[in-house]
Amino acid sequence: MKAKRKRHDLQFKARVALEALKRIKTVQQIAKDFDLHPVQVTECKKRLSSQAGSVFESGKEREVEDFSAERSDLHSKIGELTVKLDFVVKNPSSTECGAGCRTH
Repeated sequence: MKAKRKRHDLQFKARVALEALKRIKTVQQIAKDFDLHPVQVTECKKRLSSQAGSVFESGKEREVEDFSAERSDLHSKIGELTVKLDFVVKNPSSTECGAGCRTH
């Protein structure tokens, strides 16, 4: 029977990555200390190194990214609703509209 897979929280992964970035111990030693596979130590280190800049991002930059994502979602929804409206206008007897629609 296989052992159940361990799930580590973010703080644990951060401690492992910081230990690896210090370069006081080898990856093998860190893996042994934290009871991990050496590849996991390397992956934590790579992830921290690549995403370290986002820690210092200002709230304004994150808001702009969130706004852009929300804007694109809303534009796609507008397009979808426009297509449905055009279909219903061209085909008033369509079942797409349902019983609550009125044609003018």
